Amino acid sequence: MRYGKKAFFILACLFSTTSLADVRDINAANNQIVVQLQSRHVDYTETDNGAVLDTEGGDVPGFGLSASVMKNIWLGNDYIAAQYSRFSGRTDYIGAPLSGGAYGSLTGKSGLKIADFSLRYGNGFPIHDQFMVTPYAELGYYKWDRDVGYMEHYTHKYYGVGALGQYSPASKWVLSATAMIGHTYGSEIDVVAPFGFTADLGNSAIYKAGVSIDYALSKKLHANAGIDYINWKYGASAVQASGYYEPDSETKDTIIKAGIGYAF
Repeated sequence: MRYGKKAFFILACLFSTTSLADVRDINAANNQIVVQLQSRHVDYTETDNGAVLDTEGGDVPGFGLSASVMKNIWLGNDYIAAQYSRFSGRTDYIGAPLSGGAYGSLTGKSGLKIADFSLRYGNGFPIHDQFMVTPYAELGYYKWDRDVGYMEHYTHKYYGVGALGQYSPASKWVLSATAMIGHTYGSEIDVVAPFGFTADLGNSAIYKAGVSIDYALSKKLHANAGIDYINWKYGASAVQASGYYEPDSETKDTIIKAGIGYAF
């Protein structure tokens, strides 16, 4: 009985310490509206039976807007985050003429516009006064307008689960790392004339990971920077009546970003 009382006392102390954990810097980083300049390194490859058909690569400038809040709404330390980003520019195209030829026999520049949106909900768990883990669920949407002499529009949605780990090594500083695994759905391509067709694409697993740093310049003004990685695949479309089809492809993009946030 004596040992049971001691064990209960120790557990009570542990839970009390966790509930009283001082994570004010992390909470401040999680309650912000952020504007960022971003650069997206596009790494796209189309294949047919494992053979490379064409690639798109290069750095494209853009911007991002995001807002996040961590408050006691339903479960305590509820975390809600939304982000939107947009990129526009040109990439290096390497491929072959539609009339035939080996990969690399045709090179040039392609125009592109990319837009993506995501929404997260999670719940934060302070581990101690400097560290918090927030499991979350995420929904997202992606659109790529690709100009290779004619327009191709790729779109998909996705869902996933992930975790956000945050560490405050010193006052005003917060380091964050995220990892998510999910699945795409509703993947589609819309090709305009002269090859015009719309077709479903195969869906796949999607992976996202990122690291970032936040520094409180003042109580309300924060500076931030980070890098994200995202990977997914499209399966080939059905062969169309015209004889054309969209082959298999894989995207492995890296996004570098830096900006300013307003904490509330």
